Amino acid sequence: MTELELKKFPQHVFGQAFTTVKCEGLSYLPWLEKRIRASGGQVHTRKVEDLWELYGSYDVVVNCSGLGSRELVGDSQLFPVRGQVLKVQAPWVKHFIRDGDGQTYIYPGAFNVTLGGTRQKDDWNLSPDPQNSRDILARCCALEPSLQGAWDIKEKVGLRPSWPGVRLQTEILAQDGHQLPVVHNYGHGSGGFSVHWGTALQAVQLVKKLISPLKISTSKAKL
Repeated sequence: MTELELKKFPQHVFGQAFTTVKCEGLSYLPWLEKRIRASGGQVHTRKVEDLWELYGSYDVVVNCSGLGSRELVGDSQLFPVRGQVLKVQAPWVKHFIRDGDGQTYIYPGAFNVTLGGTRQKDDWNLSPDPQNSRDILARCCALEPSLQGAWDIKEKVGLRPSWPGVRLQTEILAQDGHQLPVVHNYGHGSGGFSVHWGTALQAVQLVKKLISPLKISTSKAKL
């Protein structure tokens, strides 16, 4: 950042400015589903309590169940990182601001401005914490004082599925003489939208290696 730009943040001695893309989940996820259907894919909604329930119906299972993998596959290394944010109306805010270690941020979007946040390991609480909200608003207003005029403030809480790195690997489950090939792809933490496309492509390569001995074309494999 230039000296002139830094004058807006007198408590900081340096900064970086760049142009990037912000992904809006509310629009992006429906678009992804539409893309899947348009390419001939099928979307089914059902509860699966054991991957072996899928045996016989699918040649390969790709497990992207996030925190659900703690119970689904007994992964005790998976843990939540609680994130609380505020969604506010402040249409004059046009640029994002991210401070220090990334726990304080202001992200304008298509529908509102996101103010954050928290990063609380092993915290399963999905109820908004009033003190967290006060801290978030105070920190963000210190960066952008005009946010004191924001309105329609809503509290949001989510759990980021975290792992010691992303779990992107193959596992061959065995039971009663049968085998079920599985590709695990979860544990992205707070970086899911940032790295999901790359990890998905890697997962596809793992699937191809699994189905190659079965002589199944990728166009016919059931994923």
